[in-house]
Amino acid sequence: MAGAGGRTWRDLLAGRARKRKSAFGSVAELREAALHLLDHHQNLNDLLLEVEDSVKPGGQGGVEHQQVSSESFIASVLQEQASRLGVPTAILAAKNAVTNIERICQASASPSQVPLLNLDQRKRLSCLLQTVKDLLANNMFCRSLFCQEMWKMKDPPVLEAVWHLHRGDIIGLGELLESNPAVPAAVEWLCSSLCGLCERAEEPSGDAELAGHVLSDFAIVFLQNGFQQTSELGRKLEFKKVPYICRAVLQRMLTWLLDAVGKEKQEDVSTLQAMRFWLNVFNMSVYKSAVHPDSLQQFFSHTLTEVLTYNPLLKVSDAIHMQKEWSFTRTCSLLTALYRKLFVVFSAKESICQLQQVLETHEVNWQHVLSCVSTLVVCQAEAEQLFKDLLSHLLIKAFENFDMENMITAFLIARQAALEGPAVFVPYSEWFKASFGSAGGHHGSSKKALVFLFEFLSELVPFEAAPYLKVHIMYPPFVPTKHRSILLEYITLAKTRLADLKVAIEDMGLYEDLSSTDESVQPQGQALRDVEKALQIFENTRRIPTSVIEASIFRRPYYTSWFLPALLRPRVLPKTPDVRMAFIDSLKRADKIPSNLYSTYVQACCAMKEKMLQGGSKVETSHSKETVEQLKAELAELRMLIVDQAKYEDVPAQIAVISDRLASVLGHSSDENEAATLNSPVQVDISAPRLEPCHQSVVDLLLTSFCQNLIAASYFNPPDRQGPCLSLFVKMMCGHRNLLPALLGRLCQLIYHQGPSLNDAHILGLAAFVIHLSESRALIPEVEASFGISQPVPAKVLSVSEFWNCLLACRTEESFAFCMRFCTAAASYLMCKFSSYSHEDLCALLPPSLVKKLQYVMPRLCLEARGILCEEAKTDLIWSSLSCPSLNHKRASLCLWKQARFQELLKEKAFQLSFREWLLLELEVYPEKDILSASERQDFHYWAIYQWYLPAPSASGGCDGDLEKACGIIINTILDSSQRLDLSSCDQPKKAVNPDILCKLQEMVLELGCRRKLRSGCLDAQRHFLFEILQERLKDRKHGSALGEQLWRQQELLLHRRILVGLPASALILTCQKGKKTTLDCEDFFHFVNSELKNVCSRGYALSYDITAHFFRGLLNASLDCEESAGGVNDVLTACQTKCPTVLFSAALWWPRLEPVLCSQWKRLFGIPLAEELERLREWQSSATSFLFSGVVFPVSGPPWISAAFLHCTVQQQSPRGRRRNALKRLETDTEQLLVSLLFFSLMDLISAKIAPKEGVDFQTSLEWSLEILQCLEERGTSWPLLFHRAEEDPRKYHVLRSAASDCHIRLLPVAFYCLTPCFHRELLTREQSFLYVALDLYIQLLRLFVEGKDLPQPDRAGQSPDSTEHVNCAWPCLLYVLQGDPLEVISTARRFLLSAIPRCPAQSFGNIQLLLDTCEELDPELGAALLQFSRPAMAMELDDELALF
Repeated sequence: MAGAGGRTWRDLLAGRARKRKSAFGSVAELREAALHLLDHHQNLNDLLLEVEDSVKPGGQGGVEHQQVSSESFIASVLQEQASRLGVPTAILAAKNAVTNIERICQASASPSQVPLLNLDQRKRLSCLLQTVKDLLANNMFCRSLFCQEMWKMKDPPVLEAVWHLHRGDIIGLGELLESNPAVPAAVEWLCSSLCGLCERAEEPSGDAELAGHVLSDFAIVFLQNGFQQTSELGRKLEFKKVPYICRAVLQRMLTWLLDAVGKEKQEDVSTLQAMRFWLNVFNMSVYKSAVHPDSLQQFFSHTLTEVLTYNPLLKVSDAIHMQKEWSFTRTCSLLTALYRKLFVVFSAKESICQLQQVLETHEVNWQHVLSCVSTLVVCQAEAEQLFKDLLSHLLIKAFENFDMENMITAFLIARQAALEGPAVFVPYSEWFKASFGSAGGHHGSSKKALVFLFEFLSELVPFEAAPYLKVHIMYPPFVPTKHRSILLEYITLAKTRLADLKVAIEDMGLYEDLSSTDESVQPQGQALRDVEKALQIFENTRRIPTSVIEASIFRRPYYTSWFLPALLRPRVLPKTPDVRMAFIDSLKRADKIPSNLYSTYVQACCAMKEKMLQGGSKVETSHSKETVEQLKAELAELRMLIVDQAKYEDVPAQIAVISDRLASVLGHSSDENEAATLNSPVQVDISAPRLEPCHQSVVDLLLTSFCQNLIAASYFNPPDRQGPCLSLFVKMMCGHRNLLPALLGRLCQLIYHQGPSLNDAHILGLAAFVIHLSESRALIPEVEASFGISQPVPAKVLSVSEFWNCLLACRTEESFAFCMRFCTAAASYLMCKFSSYSHEDLCALLPPSLVKKLQYVMPRLCLEARGILCEEAKTDLIWSSLSCPSLNHKRASLCLWKQARFQELLKEKAFQLSFREWLLLELEVYPEKDILSASERQDFHYWAIYQWYLPAPSASGGCDGDLEKACGIIINTILDSSQRLDLSSCDQPKKAVNPDILCKLQEMVLELGCRRKLRSGCLDAQRHFLFEILQERLKDRKHGSALGEQLWRQQELLLHRRILVGLPASALILTCQKGKKTTLDCEDFFHFVNSELKNVCSRGYALSYDITAHFFRGLLNASLDCEESAGGVNDVLTACQTKCPTVLFSAALWWPRLEPVLCSQWKRLFGIPLAEELERLREWQSSATSFLFSGVVFPVSGPPWISAAFLHCTVQQQSPRGRRRNALKRLETDTEQLLVSLLFFSLMDLISAKIAPKEGVDFQTSLEWSLEILQCLEERGTSWPLLFHRAEEDPRKYHVLRSAASDCHIRLLPVAFYCLTPCFHRELLTREQSFLYVALDLYIQLLRLFVEGKDLPQPDRAGQSPDSTEHVNCAWPCLLYVLQGDPLEVISTARRFLLSAIPRCPAQSFGNIQLLLDTCEELDPELGAALLQFSRPAMAMELDDELALF
């Protein structure tokens, strides 16, 4: 009992004992008086509370003595009172304890029942429980009666009071619940109390921690009793009601939660917060070792089943219609949070297996099932493949039993998973194609299976959304031809449904993304995207896309109603025509734009320009600031999760939210092309990447967020302990296909264009980002990298790894430093981030291009790296070298380079930098801007070639010590490098071969020559490795269009010529030993000239001066090895007359420049008179000059075509027009072959004047000279048409001339022939019986030139490359120039001539035209009819002749 001032009864007694002496004589008297007093004044209920101050400060012994005194005193009082009342002490104590608890719980000022006590109640309850514990220890407290009395209280106990009883091991919750006679009341009390507890926990009263403890302890009881295991049943057999109550409570609370899921928008925030607090029951950390693992799994499994089967009211049709609203980000956050907590206990496989089991055995709530699917694919990385397996299983079962339920389940799951984007699951269109698009699909086994599929699809139609119907129509299931009617019936039904939805299949975009289920894209929006895509294709190919042509024919309504209006949107036209203007012009010329529509467009553009000049209007941005701000907020939230390792499990859900916000932001940019199909390459213009400002801001926001997240996370943990957060973030970005062009374009800007100016944090962030992109490379299509609109070569299609190789250019001092820093950062981050990966997994993840760039740069910049220096380095040491404030880039690179694990990676074939790859990189360097000086570069080249690659085995990219092999690699690489579309060529063509590499090649070729001479003996039958290499490159190469192939071959041969001229001159010629005599072998060179090199002749019959002079210099040098140098030279030049006349014709053309060079060299080498054949060349030139200017007779010595070549060249170079005619007249009568040869050379010049105007040959002058020669031939009656016979038809006199001419000039001989028609006299038709045949054959060739080349564009001479002095070796462009842009003009001239000549030709002329008649009738029916008409008498005459023979 408490006295005045709150002092206890014992204190009062003690105090009085100290103040005065006892009035009693003995202890017995005193005890008797005390008992008398208690009998009349005691309050047993208050006595039980008298423990709070029973312990006073003092010595330890004093405390124990006072506690013992207090316990014994209360016990004695209880015993006395129980004795007086005639009841057991334990029963009296229990009843009084219940009375006290009831008084304490009723003391609250709150009118309603609350789950927690206030501070005063908690203090008083603590005192009571301490006393009860003491009584229990002395077996003076009845637990069973206490439990029964608890339920007899007027109001149910406060939940916290029960918790204290449970927590203090006085009365367990299970025991208390078991004693309740009314089980439903107990369940109701517990559930209402728990709901109140959850609501109280979220109030700002500071009770959240206590509420958490209460909930955790009770949850343990619920699971221990509600989900008992077999091993626990024995010791809990006394509980019969408790398991039911625990399960019922858990069920009621789950129902309370799930009821709110469907009403999330209607519930207030506090209620939702309370429910979130209840979700703590599903935290694994609550139970630790207190609950058997099997019980936990049973509870979580039961809960998942209950969620999936809760209130299964929705029909399948509702699910089909509404499932888009059940994606991860749109699902109630309570439900997704519950799923995520449940999935912690299970693996992804176990979760999906349980989902499958529930689907097979229960009626389900489709909203919950499909939102569960979305949560699984978003939060479980392995779920994608597992769901694919599940879908395959469902389809197999469906077609085995023709079961509609399995079919609909499979389709709903596939669509739901696809809603979360390609980053987590394949798009629906891809799944549908993979499942049903081939004969091997599940439906292909029988007609019954096929009918079953289409019956199912037909039943879906009334409920289908438009995007899915479009997929089914555009990618229909495979159907055998005999069953096509089934497919057509379904397509008709689907189109009807689309019409009901007011979506016409004709309005589908040309490049519509059928993987998207977004129904908000209207035809006008899709048309804008189609226009952007078409413009990109046109920009790279300069052709109207095939899809646009097809749409203009087969999809006319969409083309005219949507596509053209989107293309022809009025705007202020730029002064310089852009891609859109060029595209519109191409369509207009192809009659693909109606005239009235085009006129309206032009007028509207003019009106807009006037309006702009008068004031203009502001362009409104389509970006919504609100959605961008939302995206920023979610990115900031992600950063908070990434820096806290305990919150990593929340990252996937947050990234899904970011993905949803990002989709909203990107959806607002209607002009951006979002419609690229899954397999179409991402187009990036590396020379000048173009980004929409709105998309650039979004990409910058994402890249900045990634870098900040990386830096923030690295502040607390190294990369290998940062979890999968950044990987998921990048994977999410890759899942947004419409973001990829802007993302890769921005990376191109940052890495390729701005790389050297980036700071260390930017480089580290971008390098890590590239690594994670490589991790998600399966989601990134190929990259179509273009290098500027002016380039004639089509864009390259690259993998992502090759794309990084393009961006990391090493050409200048700044780019070398940046490349080393970037590649070091990327490789170091990968090795730290994925340090636990196996060697194979690491190899699969690391982009080879980054490793190869590092292998190239490191030895170039660091002498220490020129060798294998391997030391074991810890992973964190690499990371610390990158992240330290005072970063030393070379030290960080060497730290990585020396690490043993990195050196192991370099041994993998995929990562080895071969000699060829090294050369390609080295050839890109600008020597004047190199980071190395000339001497340093020379030392580096010597080390790389002679010390590293030459002795290295071919398996590791080396040359096996084979010098000839090394030369071959260098030559091929130089040619490949020159053929490649160099990035620098966008602004300045790179023409010169790297002089340092060429110097090394020259050294090697000379060394090879010396080795041949030192070999012991037989040099017979030697092959010339140089020409073998060049010929091999030209064999069987057929890629791309005919024009592209011809252009490639043209450039390749010009490069071959450049390589040959750059090598030692004697390398063109082999020396051979024939018996004891050394001879010169030029067979390989002659063959190369005849088959290839003559086709880059500028004049059609002669090589360029550089290669001509090079050959003659080499011939003189090589003749030094012969016993008789003059004899060796004579043999070669004599052989030229029959084996390679082009060389002699070249000498004739260039002799004025060539003679002094050769004479000087001969004198320097030998000091004797010129070799006989060289002297003859001098004589031919001298004779031609004397004939023209001195009037002497022109002597024809040797082959007449050689004399003709010298005479023709001298005429062209020195003779005025007046003298040429006189000179022809002075030629002797026995010079017919000379005149015909002159005609041939003049015709070659006539053609060259058009196709190579920069050669200085005038077309009119050449034409006049040809006509003069022809007139001279006619006057002499010389037969000259044989000159135009094909080689296979007449291999006689003039075969040498035709064999020396380039293929292009030979193909254009028909054009030259019909330029000569003014000199074709009537006598010619009667004199030359073969004339009609020749003229007709050439006319057919002319027509074929036109037909074969009709689709080829007119080339741009200004952009010709690589040598402006050379013509393009392509017959049709040449024909265009010869015909001065009108190919029909010369054809018409030739046709008129033949129609007028045919009637005049004698009958004998028609005798040999039968082989040409069929072709002529096919190409020109009118001409064929004329030939047929006039050839009949000739055929009759031939028949008479044959009969007469017998």
